[in-house]
Amino acid sequence: MRQPTRNVFTASEVRAFDQRAIEQFSIPGIRLMHRAGRAAFDVIRSHWPHARALSIICGSGNNAGDGYVVAGCAKDAGFDVQLVPVGDPRRLAGEASEACRFAQARLSGRLEQTVDGWDVRGDVVVDALLGTGARGAIRAPYQAAIDQINAAGKPILALDLPSGIDAETGGLLTPQPVRADVTVTFVGVKLGLVTGDAVDFVGELLTDDLDLPEAVYDTPGVRVMDGAGLAKLARRPGAHKGDFGRLLIVGGESDMGGAVLLAGEAALRTGAGLVTVATRGVNRAAILARRPELMVRGVAGPEDIADLVGRASAIAVGPGLGRSDWGAGLLGTVADAGKPMVVDADGLNIVADRGLGLSSSTIITPHPGEAGRLLGETTSWIQSNRPEAAARLTKRTMAGVLAVLKGAGSLIARQGAVESVCLAGNPGMATAGSGDVLTGIIGALLARGMGSLAAAELGVWLHARAGDDARATCRGSLIAGDLIGALRLTA
Repeated sequence: MRQPTRNVFTASEVRAFDQRAIEQFSIPGIRLMHRAGRAAFDVIRSHWPHARALSIICGSGNNAGDGYVVAGCAKDAGFDVQLVPVGDPRRLAGEASEACRFAQARLSGRLEQTVDGWDVRGDVVVDALLGTGARGAIRAPYQAAIDQINAAGKPILALDLPSGIDAETGGLLTPQPVRADVTVTFVGVKLGLVTGDAVDFVGELLTDDLDLPEAVYDTPGVRVMDGAGLAKLARRPGAHKGDFGRLLIVGGESDMGGAVLLAGEAALRTGAGLVTVATRGVNRAAILARRPELMVRGVAGPEDIADLVGRASAIAVGPGLGRSDWGAGLLGTVADAGKPMVVDADGLNIVADRGLGLSSSTIITPHPGEAGRLLGETTSWIQSNRPEAAARLTKRTMAGVLAVLKGAGSLIARQGAVESVCLAGNPGMATAGSGDVLTGIIGALLARGMGSLAAAELGVWLHARAGDDARATCRGSLIAGDLIGALRLTA
C-alpha cells in the first residue's frame, strides 16, 4: 500500500491508465481485478485482525468484480462470507462476471436475495456497490443498500471509493453516501476523494498501484502540495531586511482591525523584510500595541496610500476591508498598480459586487461562499464542483489570475486548469481569522520574490502544516493565532 503523496488524478485519467495497462502492457483485466481484491482483503486483515466474517455488498460493474474477488479470498482464508448482490449477477459482463464465478465457486453458488431486504451479519462490511463512473442520482436499490450499510453499525471498507460520491469532483450523489472507515483506492488517487464534501465519507485513505509499470502513468495529474519550496527561504549569512521585500497589507475597517493584524503577524513570521499595514486610523494604536514590529498608517482614502503602493514589493488586500466606498477605493488603487498581489475576503466581495478587474499578477483566495459570489453560483454548487469552480475562477473577467479555492482539499488553478491540491490541514482550521493568516503568508512569499504559483502552493501548504502542528499541541479549539505560533519555515 502507498499513501497519496505526489499526484492525484481525475477518475477518467485513472480509467485510462487501467485501460492502457491492459491494451499496451498486456496485463489482463482479470489479473488487475484479482490484485485489487487481494489488496483489499489484506487491508481487512491488517485493520481488523479479529474479524472472521465479512458482508460484501456488490453492484453491477467492475467495482463489484473487486468485491467478488474479496469474497473468494476471504472464503479461501476460512472467513464466513455474506455476499449480497444489488441487481442480477447474471447481467455482469467481462472481468466482473469472471470474478463473480470465482466467488460463487467458493461459496457453492450462495448469494443473498435483496428483494425483501437483508441483515448485515459480518464483522466488517465491504462496499463494492458503485465505481468511479457513477454519475447523477442514485437508483432506489442502490440507495437502499447504502442506507443498509450505514445503518449496520459495523466497520466499513470501501473499494476504490465510498458509494454515493463523485470520484471526479468530490461532490455527493446522495445526501448520505457510504460513510467508510477505510477506503482503499486502486491505480491512482482520485481527485474526488481528497476535496469537497466527499472527504467526510472517505475515512482513512489508502492506495495500491496494483504493481502497474510507471510508464502507464502518461499524464502528470494534479500535484500534491509539499514543502519543496522551503529551500528558497533560506537566508544567506550576510542578509539584511531589505533583501526580503516590502509587503503592504490593506484592510481593516473601523470594527475589523484584527484581520489585518493577523495578516501582518503571519507575514512577519513568514519572513517578509518590512510589513506596512494601511487601515482605518482608529485601528492604529491597538495594532502597534500588540505588534510594534509592524508599520501602521491610518488612511482616510486612496490618496493616502499612493507612496506605500509605489514602495511595495507586493500587496495583500482584503482582510477586514469591508464593502464600503472606502474599501472599494483602496482596492481599486492597489489593483491598478500591477504589483504582485493577493486578494482575499472583502476584497473578493468588492470584486463580485462592483465587477472590478484584477491583473494577471494577482492571486485570489476565496472560500466556497466567496467563490460562489464571484461565479454567480451557490455555495452548494461550488462544493459539488470544486475542480470546475477553481478552473472557472481563472477564466472570468479576472483572466490570468491564479485561484486558491480554500476548504478541505484546497485547490490551486491557473489558466483554466487545476494545478495542485493540498492534503494537509484539518477541520480545526475552520475558524475566524484563519484566512487572514493565509493572506499574510502568501503576501510575504510574494514580497520575498516568489512567483505566483510557487507562493500560493508553498503558502497554502505552510498554513495547513501549521494547522496540523497546532492541533497536535492545542488542548482546546484552534484559533487563528495558534496557526501563526505554529508557523515554521524549516522542513
